[in-house]
Amino acid sequence: MKVEQIYTGCIAHAAYYIESNGEAAVFDPLREVGPYIERAEKDGAKMKYVFETHFHADFVSGHLDLAKKTGATIIFGPTAKPQFDALVAEDNQEFKVGDYTIKTIHTPGHTMESTTYLLIDENGKEHGIITGDTLFIGDVGRPDLAQHVIADLTEEKLAAHLFDSLRNKIMPLSDDLIVYPNHGAGSACGKMMSKETTDTLGNQKKTNYALRADMTKEEFVKELLTGLTAPPGYFPKNVLMNIQGYESLDKVMDRAKKPLSVDEFELVANETRPLILDTRPAELFAKGFIPNSINIGLDSNFAMWVGELIPDIKQEILLVTEEGAEEESIIRLSRVGYDNAIGYLNGGFASWKNAEKETDVVNRISADEFAKRAASGDVKVFDVRKASEFASQHVKGAENTPLNTINDYLSQFPKEEPFILHCAGGYRSMIASSILKSRGWDNFVDVEGGFNAILEKDVAVTDYVCPTTLL
Repeated sequence: MKVEQIYTGCIAHAAYYIESNGEAAVFDPLREVGPYIERAEKDGAKMKYVFETHFHADFVSGHLDLAKKTGATIIFGPTAKPQFDALVAEDNQEFKVGDYTIKTIHTPGHTMESTTYLLIDENGKEHGIITGDTLFIGDVGRPDLAQHVIADLTEEKLAAHLFDSLRNKIMPLSDDLIVYPNHGAGSACGKMMSKETTDTLGNQKKTNYALRADMTKEEFVKELLTGLTAPPGYFPKNVLMNIQGYESLDKVMDRAKKPLSVDEFELVANETRPLILDTRPAELFAKGFIPNSINIGLDSNFAMWVGELIPDIKQEILLVTEEGAEEESIIRLSRVGYDNAIGYLNGGFASWKNAEKETDVVNRISADEFAKRAASGDVKVFDVRKASEFASQHVKGAENTPLNTINDYLSQFPKEEPFILHCAGGYRSMIASSILKSRGWDNFVDVEGGFNAILEKDVAVTDYVCPTTLL
């Protein structure tokens, strides 16, 4: 049986495509559905089903557009209540895709409608399980997301359901089944996912902490909930979009793919007060940018940081991108439900600079210069990495303000006294720099190369969390 994993690294997401005897199906598709349609056309196959493992929180799924464009039927697991046409399957219900059989296994816990799909080949042999967020490689789905939509679904209740689903529905299955999860390392839907994106169920039974045979339900709940950080603020909004429906991506693209001249861009910015989002790499942004714009570069976890740092999912956005990256920026915004981009600067930042409009820069220093300043002992250093990264190792005397909390802790940054900002490699600290710049700070420098570069220099570091850390 051939199962094609379509992995999107920037949001650590895996969709799956299968085809048999002229019929095709997709599991957990992304918002942009063109690649799935093209894949089926290449096989000469008709898209029959769009299977959803659950109502996703970390991205807006493409089920509606895919169904509309292909005529495919949307399938959800038991208890799901979508507000659009879909088939809500019963536990153990089977669906045919050509000569393949897809069996629904209801596995509540991550969410109540969470469902695993058992894949059975043309010979009747069980091949693998598409597990959604029920089972990851090295981890299981966090059980604290549904309560942000339905208050009665506490994390303890969901964790108990997940324990039962794993023990009663997943672990009795054959060890040679291949596990196909919805996410890999980097996703906020779990806390310790592997970089591997598939494995055998037998190996997961041996290595995954959540599948220990001798674990009690109470031990499972405690281990699962320990160490969970707050989920990104956009998660509940994406869940609702996936339940209620959303605007077609085609309409979103038509509205956003508007090239604006420098004068038009400036007029729209002044009249409507949108967020100016610059998606260029950190090193380009630092050398020059439009005042008050926020930098979130496409070259890393763009969608996740957009969701973390832009609180209003309906925020109107003007884009500044590298030339040729306009469409990619719009698509990546739409993946997490930010559908209100209203245009982009034609010609990018170069056109703004050539028009002799006002610009700003972020001053950066090398790791060598940082080492010299740190040696003086009287420099204030802010580390915007995650608390767990900071706890592992950090510059002695540095203060930790994780980037996802920066808007809540702006008062921690001095207005007059100079300070130094860094993250691990420079991506997150440039986001932080742009936020600080937009709020009036101009008395800091950013470390080029971040903590990774600092470690190569003779700088005192420590491996315990200092009292000033903000968790």
